[in-house]
Amino acid sequence: MAKIYYDNDADLSILKSRKVAVIGYGIQGRGQSLNLRDSGIDCIVSELEGTPNYEQALKDGFKPISAKDASRQADVVQILTQDHAQALVYKSDIVQNMTKGKALVFSHGFNIRFRQIKPSKKIDVFMIAPKGPGALVRRMYEEGKGVPCLVAIYQDATGNALKLALAYAKAIGGTRAGVIETTFDEETETDLFGEQAVLCGGVTELIKAGFDTLVEAGYQPEIAYFEVLHELKLITDLIQETGISGMRRRVSNTACYGDITRGKRIITARTRKEMKKLLKEIKSGRFAREWIRENEAGRPNFNAILKKEDAHQIEYVGA
Repeated sequence: MAKIYYDNDADLSILKSRKVAVIGYGIQGRGQSLNLRDSGIDCIVSELEGTPNYEQALKDGFKPISAKDASRQADVVQILTQDHAQALVYKSDIVQNMTKGKALVFSHGFNIRFRQIKPSKKIDVFMIAPKGPGALVRRMYEEGKGVPCLVAIYQDATGNALKLALAYAKAIGGTRAGVIETTFDEETETDLFGEQAVLCGGVTELIKAGFDTLVEAGYQPEIAYFEVLHELKLITDLIQETGISGMRRRVSNTACYGDITRGKRIITARTRKEMKKLLKEIKSGRFAREWIRENEAGRPNFNAILKKEDAHQIEYVGA
């Protein structure tokens, strides 16, 4: 069983003696920065001047500075820019300021796992990864709750990396819900797999396939939309609250019988085989290399495919 840490396992005073820099004031950066500040942590933020995120940081009472200045001033540096930008920001503005005894923090292990960032052996490197978007991290904190987090230690140069990581998790509300111990490899590989096979890639293709099947059979697009997309939230909410078994006992017996007798005809042995292929591509670094090349080329395939997907009939019907 995985080790799980809670409030009593974390000492916030460890972080209160440090200055934390959050690089990137996007959705996750904003949520974590506000929570850190409200927990009494000396938090500074870095964002590009003239951007909407920069203006938001000003509205929130921060005075954003450059990544170079922020990393020079801070003892703990959390990088929350987009994955594809982290290595560039680190190499150009941060690496020279990561002196002995400082800590480098991530909320996703991509750049460490695939060696886009190679930190000095003289610093602590850890991950606190909230299992939810930044807006939820903030809202749950304000409600006196928290979003579960993952904790991983990549380098423990000071001997106190885990204590510092748990203090960080407590400052953003994570230890209220529970912080599960993992590794950078496990977090990165399972996160990418979940996005591709189930949460994003799998679900969206399943929705569109169901919609297309009904519409092509002559049913009204509006009816198809409600049946395969609108009602999905009702089911996922039930699953999240009560598990798959609980959901099955809260829908009609007809729906439950259709689930347990027909579901495997959709998710077949071939589907499971393809999932294993996806996981193999992730673990080997093939997907990471492809995504890095795509960004270096200006995202031609990404933009073209996204534009095509945006034009699917289900988007117009839903709107």
